[in-house]
Amino acid sequence: MTATTGGGFVSLVGAGPGDPELLTVRAARRLEAADLVLYDALVPPEVVAAAPRAQRFRVGKRAGRKAVTQETIHRLLIRGARQGKRVVRLKCGDPFVLGRGGEEALALRAAGVPFEVVPGVTSVVAAPQAAGIPITHRGLATGFVAVSGHADASFRPIVESLAPNGVTVVVLMGLRARARVAATLLEAGWRRDTPAAIVLAASRPEMQQWIGRLDGLGDAPLESGDAPGTIVIGDVVGLGALARESRASETSAAQALGR
Repeated sequence: MTATTGGGFVSLVGAGPGDPELLTVRAARRLEAADLVLYDALVPPEVVAAAPRAQRFRVGKRAGRKAVTQETIHRLLIRGARQGKRVVRLKCGDPFVLGRGGEEALALRAAGVPFEVVPGVTSVVAAPQAAGIPITHRGLATGFVAVSGHADASFRPIVESLAPNGVTVVVLMGLRARARVAATLLEAGWRRDTPAAIVLAASRPEMQQWIGRLDGLGDAPLESGDAPGTIVIGDVVGLGALARESRASETSAAQALGR
């Protein structure tokens, strides 16, 4: 939808995986021009700071913590637009990938508020890539599935429908459920020695990763704090040489560019 002259407008913007340099050009422009930004809890401060003239409010949800309800977020978006403001709803990754961007779009449409969706680089692909792990690779995996790991009902039906070791499984919002995810895959016939990885704070300077086996995923030691985490399960994780080369190339590129 397009904005009317002088009227309020909402942009559902993907913040990408965390590195401000991975914002799209359009996302950066929308933030720069915004009057009001409602941002997710895990969006880094450096990305939020790309909206210097806007009122900025954190409305993201965190597991086990008191949070702004989705209905309240809808009301804030609608009210801001009706006040004539350029509103940015800044969401981690991509607005329509395992988030509630679709619900927000439907609420805006029902209220007659003009809006747009600005795609972002989703952590489904960015987090493995930041660790040097391709989520598809000829001879290992020709496809992948992305699931939310925050509850059994979110991932169990999908995981149980997969042929064992047939695709790469990427789990978002699943660090606390990693033992249940691993158990579900093992019960479904996946090999115990299937390579698995956890990537924390993907694309950020403080990025950490753990690489091991599926049967050790539940016991993987983590010092995540508030860092977002992505789980990757599949034979592609075993391409450790690519991971090392990726980090070495990134360091060399940064040095060459004087960063």
